[in-house]
Amino acid sequence: MSTGWFRRRFLPGGPLPGPRPPRPRTSPLPYRRPRFLRGSGSGSGSGSGSSAADAPRRPEARPVRCPARGRALPWDAGYAEIINAEKSEFNEDQAACGKLCIRRCEFGVEEDQEWLNLCPEEFLTGYYWALFDGHGGPAAAILAANTLHSCLRQQLEAIVEGMVATEPPMHLSGRCVCPCDPQFVEEKGIRTEDLVIGALESAFQECDEVIGRELEASGQVGGCTALVAVSLQGKLYVANAGDSRAILVRRDEVRPLSSEFTPETERQRIQQLAFVYPELLAGEFTRLEFPRRLKGDDLGQKVLFRDHHMSGWSYKCVEKSDLKYPLIQGQGRQARLLGTLAVSRALGDHQLRVLDTNIQLKPFLLSVPQVTVLDVDQLELQEDDVIVMATDGLWDVLSNEQVAHLVRSFLPGNREDPHRFSELAQMLIHSTQGKDDGPTGEGQVSYDDISVFVIPLYSQRQRSSSH
Repeated sequence: MSTGWFRRRFLPGGPLPGPRPPRPRTSPLPYRRPRFLRGSGSGSGSGSGSSAADAPRRPEARPVRCPARGRALPWDAGYAEIINAEKSEFNEDQAACGKLCIRRCEFGVEEDQEWLNLCPEEFLTGYYWALFDGHGGPAAAILAANTLHSCLRQQLEAIVEGMVATEPPMHLSGRCVCPCDPQFVEEKGIRTEDLVIGALESAFQECDEVIGRELEASGQVGGCTALVAVSLQGKLYVANAGDSRAILVRRDEVRPLSSEFTPETERQRIQQLAFVYPELLAGEFTRLEFPRRLKGDDLGQKVLFRDHHMSGWSYKCVEKSDLKYPLIQGQGRQARLLGTLAVSRALGDHQLRVLDTNIQLKPFLLSVPQVTVLDVDQLELQEDDVIVMATDGLWDVLSNEQVAHLVRSFLPGNREDPHRFSELAQMLIHSTQGKDDGPTGEGQVSYDDISVFVIPLYSQRQRSSSH
């Protein structure tokens, strides 16, 4: 991103633009739940039809929904979700999963397809699971659930020849301009997995641009976090932009596969941007961090502070400019970027502004994910080894260790149940609903939307080795 582009996009000269005339607010995509929930109900998945799954929240009920018994997800993964407790009319989470066939790919035309079959002709095959947690409405999450897999497929198609080569070639065409090209690639340490990581990063960026265009055209606003797991060539790639989380649970190990991106975890990056482009704060905020919001009585006193270049703390004499609103307000789960947003990476939010100002949040938000690579082929897998992916509503109440405890206590005794992974996903959600005998022992409740995938690793290894 060039400095010139950044200044043209976010730092326009002259007076601030006036309000735009209102546009007709037509949704780019209708509200609905994931395709694989069609025909599902609450509890075990039997009961009501698609109209119940697609309906807005009823204030008196928060049903836990999972796929109907006849619908199998990739790798027989489990899924469950629950709507928020009256925070918004609709469930702002969205989910998608499917088979990735990389070559000449077209999006599946079957309207009632329970997952996304991305091409008719197999060349390189993988699988995809994704969770999107919307804010400011469900529109961005719906768009992401219907767009990101297509962006990823296109990115992977563009580099698939490099992926199947012994090592990534300098020239994808196979032409060798310099005899030392393979040596240069080797010295850079470029591996096949780096191509997949680059494809994921580019797909997120492209999806973010699509969401921006579609929401602007429809006069809507909003954004969403994105957590994606992709299985390709014996490796699992977990890409995260936001505060959802994925963990690997094994008999004697709990391994985080993602990191949350919040205003606190990315404080230095955000402060650095405000240092380079102070115009972004419009004179309304201070980029400096203090242990608390400063008051007039603090003027002239030496107080603790830290700036973009500091991981530690120091002291400074308080000036009048330090009394402005802090760039990052609050702490922990209450931390907000410019007093507005609880995440620092997300898709969308192109029109989001600080309340009653024209200060944009988008310059401070990254749509690029952090990608973690799990070499599944190198693991000595056990039958109950799983990946748990969930939106932040689950992790607000349950720790990694508590989720792992629930996994280990449930799966060994239910190995004959073909639907056990969805049953486990339901149990994880029920554990956030305030029961005193739950794993926290404190009756804690998550009032947020919650979506959970439970992805088994062992059964897929068995199927792969049999072919």
